[in-house]
Amino acid sequence: MGQKVNPIGLRIGITRGWDSIWFSQSDYKKNLHEDIKIRKFIQGRFHNAGIVKVVIERFPEKINVNLHTAKPGIVIGQKGSNIEAVKKILKTMTEKPVNLNIIEVKKPETVAQCIAESIALQIEQRQPFRRVMKQELRRAMRGGVEGIKILISGRLNGADMARRENYKEGRIPLHTLRAKIDLGFKEAKTTFGQIGVKVWTYSGDFIQSKEESEEDKYAVKRRTS
Repeated sequence: MGQKVNPIGLRIGITRGWDSIWFSQSDYKKNLHEDIKIRKFIQGRFHNAGIVKVVIERFPEKINVNLHTAKPGIVIGQKGSNIEAVKKILKTMTEKPVNLNIIEVKKPETVAQCIAESIALQIEQRQPFRRVMKQELRRAMRGGVEGIKILISGRLNGADMARRENYKEGRIPLHTLRAKIDLGFKEAKTTFGQIGVKVWTYSGDFIQSKEESEEDKYAVKRRTS
């Protein structure tokens, strides 16, 4: 099943947390739809800013939106003009004050979403897809990832029949739950149709600290006693 399921969703609570941090007894459906709208709006407005993820925290009187991006300058704009415009739109959308926090992604060449967006952009610019894939593969391995897999599918080079090609280097242990595996996806829009780009990266295993391990043992002991 590790080959089929989304590796991010499978590892929530193990190697990474939730992207929506809130609890609601009565307005769950409303809040969930708002979160989806917020993410679609931000990713559409800053489609070329390397948006990795959008974490939303809800409080009774306000909403915090933490925007992880590889290109914070594009998001912030000249003297913060983009941020203020987005905050106004989000306030109208949610009917609550919205704080927008910009978090810069370190080493974007090792982040799956950034790699997928880079490949898609170069394919749209008519770069040879095999050369692009190999370049991104080498950059990621030099950046420190332990494994990477790139898969593209569609009418490659304008071929009459759609096909898929993939390149892999290192290891991607999809069945190991403690493995830090990231997934990125982007569609390249070409004159021949859309070409899908998927990227998996593996950056080592999640190692629990000794203090956390002792706390877990204590919690299990309390539940069983």
